Amino acid sequence: MKLSKNFVFTLIALVVVAALYRVVPGRPFGFAPQIAMAIFAGAVIKDRKTAFALPLISMFISDAFYQILYVSGLSIIPGFYEGQATNYILFTLLTVIGFLIKKINVVNVAIASIAASTIYFLASNFMVWLSGTGGYQHPQTFNGLMMTIADGVPFYKNSIWGTLFFSAVLFGGYYFFFSRSPKAEEA
Repeated sequence: MKLSKNFVFTLIALVVVAALYRVVPGRPFGFAPQIAMAIFAGAVIKDRKTAFALPLISMFISDAFYQILYVSGLSIIPGFYEGQATNYILFTLLTVIGFLIKKINVVNVAIASIAASTIYFLASNFMVWLSGTGGYQHPQTFNGLMMTIADGVPFYKNSIWGTLFFSAVLFGGYYFFFSRSPKAEEA
């Protein structure tokens, strides 16, 4: 199905705004739109390539901004780092959660948001523990894994709230601007 110009413009704006928001100084870490964007793309956009690309392009743009700020001495957070490919793979998997939403409604979007945030939290912390990257060189034991997960809890809380908030914005905005019944503007 062909995308309308308004919908394409909206997707481009969404990618840029989400990328810029992610590098806003002082925002709570983990409170970002990318997980919600992955769910939204999977649920709304029929073209799988476009659905997978949407959150990944946004992540890449914000990572590039972070790298520029880091190299310029304006941020302590590097944009490109060891283990980054794992992060991109995880976001690809989060888009699949959106594919699983058969009926878009508040309950299903909330469940998908919490599930995606939880999967991302557990998988990303497991990978940090396994690789010993990110300054978290905890022992390769069960206790070390639990320490790594405990280190990530503040990010997890923000991730859940951020994903719920941005899912409400994305799905609510889509419903308001493009239809009165979700799935009307499918890619």
